[in-house]
Amino acid sequence: MAATALVTRIEWARLEGRRPRHAGSNARLGAHGSTVRPPILRLTLDDGSSGFGPSNVGREQAAALLGQPLEAIFVPGTGATGAGLLADFALWDLAAKRAGLPVYVLAAQEAGAAVTAPFRVRCYDTSLYFDDLHLSSNEEAAALIAAEAREGYERGHRAFKIKVGRGARHLPLEEGTERDIAVIRAVRDAVGPNPPLLIDANNGYNLNLAKRVLTETADCRLFWLEEPFHEDPVLYRDLKEWLAKEGLPVLIADGEGQASPSLLTMAKDGLIDVVQYDILGHGFTRWLATGRQLDAIGVSSAPHHYGGHVGNYTSGHLAAALRHFALVEWDEATTPGLDGSAYTVRDGEVTLPDAPGFALQLDDAAFRQAVANGGWELHR
Repeated sequence: MAATALVTRIEWARLEGRRPRHAGSNARLGAHGSTVRPPILRLTLDDGSSGFGPSNVGREQAAALLGQPLEAIFVPGTGATGAGLLADFALWDLAAKRAGLPVYVLAAQEAGAAVTAPFRVRCYDTSLYFDDLHLSSNEEAAALIAAEAREGYERGHRAFKIKVGRGARHLPLEEGTERDIAVIRAVRDAVGPNPPLLIDANNGYNLNLAKRVLTETADCRLFWLEEPFHEDPVLYRDLKEWLAKEGLPVLIADGEGQASPSLLTMAKDGLIDVVQYDILGHGFTRWLATGRQLDAIGVSSAPHHYGGHVGNYTSGHLAAALRHFALVEWDEATTPGLDGSAYTVRDGEVTLPDAPGFALQLDDAAFRQAVANGGWELHR
């Protein structure tokens, strides 16, 4: 019998990367900036095998993992368990590497699903923020965001999420709403008639504003409306009934951030079409379980992850196990020390590599330096 492999080293640090351009505001927040700072946790076993992934675990919490046998914190067919959930992504990476399989194949096997190669998943460009607030005219603003969408198109994207809700905070209500509409129409013109357009109000609309914007952009054939207002079953039922009456096939997406505890109930009741729990906060193991629940009721999964960079790569692995996985949110960035170049975006799809684990490469010297400069390490 093979000896039990134990966790003997745990390392954590934030790496720092940059987006290709500065990201502006959304309906609630100020500028998001150019920097991404993914939190990376690496586990090493006493046989020398290791895995890494994003995690916000603290040093004191992580101490519970030290000395644990792998089978106590990760169970094939289930995923991370108990204390292992603190290192969820690192454990999936580690287990898949030890099996010589990509994470998506391991997840698919455990779900009884077949995977064909090359494995591709639809994705969307999530970079169209309020980069226009310094401009005085809606025409100039719309032209700027349309040009940014064309940049994404040239990078291989064929679906685009547009931030809306300028009138909630940053502009007067009427001016902001008119600008939202102008931007949507300009992006549609810029990318052509076929790419799905998603709009995200970050709770900056109310029911009547949502109806107005959807009415005035009906010919743009929007794919989904995300977070129009705080989750409310009464207002969502009204909106869904209105959409049906108007013949608008716009999906309702919600669930990132501090989601309502009743979110899944609303999805089961047909009020939410796409659930978006954050990939890091919810975790890979829990997302698999949640996604299977959503599959059973015909609701789509589309994990949020903006700002964490690594979510670009980890989210798509869920798609192999979930029938109703919708789209990968793609936040373009480059992080020194983290190599995701094996993932490619082309014609609206991200191709996942067939290498073991999440197929990300971590530069050991850069990571060790980050650990020394503000991270932490535990070892036996």
